[in-house]
Amino acid sequence: MLRRRTFLTGSSSLLAAPAAIRRTRADPVFDWQQCKGQSIVIAMSKNPRADVMQQHQKEFEALTGIKVESEQMPEQQQRQKMVLELSTGRPSFDVAHVSLHVSKRIIGQGKWLADLRPYLANPQLTSPDFDFADFSKPSIEAATQPDGVLDSVPLESDFWLVYYNKELLAKKAVKVPETFEDMLAGARTLTDKASGTYGFVGRGLRNANVPVWSNFVLGEDQAFVTPDGKTLLTDTPGAIAAAQTYQAIMRDCAPPGVVGFNWNECQTSFMQGKIGMWMDGVGFTPPLVDPKKSKIADHVGFAVMPAGPEAHACSVFTDALGVVSKSKNKDAAYLYIQWATGKQMLLNLVRAGGGASPRLSTYADPELLKDSPFGREWLATLLASAKMARPGLPEIVPVTEFRDVFGVALTNMIGGADPAVELRKATDAFKPVLEKSLQG
Repeated sequence: MLRRRTFLTGSSSLLAAPAAIRRTRADPVFDWQQCKGQSIVIAMSKNPRADVMQQHQKEFEALTGIKVESEQMPEQQQRQKMVLELSTGRPSFDVAHVSLHVSKRIIGQGKWLADLRPYLANPQLTSPDFDFADFSKPSIEAATQPDGVLDSVPLESDFWLVYYNKELLAKKAVKVPETFEDMLAGARTLTDKASGTYGFVGRGLRNANVPVWSNFVLGEDQAFVTPDGKTLLTDTPGAIAAAQTYQAIMRDCAPPGVVGFNWNECQTSFMQGKIGMWMDGVGFTPPLVDPKKSKIADHVGFAVMPAGPEAHACSVFTDALGVVSKSKNKDAAYLYIQWATGKQMLLNLVRAGGGASPRLSTYADPELLKDSPFGREWLATLLASAKMARPGLPEIVPVTEFRDVFGVALTNMIGGADPAVELRKATDAFKPVLEKSLQG
């Protein structure tokens, strides 16, 4: 039986942290106890990553002598509270748990988090075992501001991939898609509306649907905005072609009512065994392979995002941890971040099914390869994704408004509206929003 609680419990017993603590204390090179007696507060977004950090929190306290207070809050509420408190200059927390695809630019503009480059360069503050070079290049790029400041350390990389039903594909002799063209053709072959079988499911709900489109956009080898963040690229031939692919697969191959589907409706329908392929983030894996929740637990396959006409990439949405600039205990806060994003903790994260590690070494760990509850195909897919990942949303301040505006356009396309017309309307509507955000 595959249950998250079982994974977490197994993680703490299998990965014997007390032994690691004793070894570290005996290491004359690095002093984990240098901030002993201090207290820090962690502002956590409610998700599986926070679950794992809290599960192992007492290990950090024993290692460092630092007292930790942590609280999980619902994602939207935590983001709003974090930005509000940081903007006032009187935050109640020392470590910020950040969704970079939402908050990166506004945090960078406010310089609310400390530049971590001096910390990483200081051997008194950074253990020689931390191995910063082990983080994937895309994850470090996500954590780096346009001016070169590294104000957070990646905690989790939510790669988008393709979940597929091995049994359905085998019955129709459909191969795992290597290109988006393959995916559309395969989804059409799998679709049999008379039997209630559909070749594809993806998010159709306004706002939630933009990350699906973004993977098709990446396949056209383009972004949503220019590198300086000032000019939209959302009505280019590439963006329109990507929207046409989105429209075709959602209209021809997805179940009725998909226009109202977010990830949870997609996940539920996929687990019922009547969906061939589902494109979404890796964090939704655990229930799919749990026989108590999924009818296809033994038939779930994992594949990297197919290649587009111009590029082979997958979108990634990165969680990170940062030291609050106004914190009175910045060194202690940095020690927490170093521990939480260390090799052992990120191995714990993956073993628990809490997401994908931004560290490349995680996927070569012998014990994980031997007994991961999700199998070698899943691990191989994550490692391949880590090397081809690109941001799935534009790195701009009004990213939520971007998703709202273009989400409406995508929803209209499912209803039959012309993709080129819808994208031009959405681009014209969003231009003044972006221009206002650039004025500060």
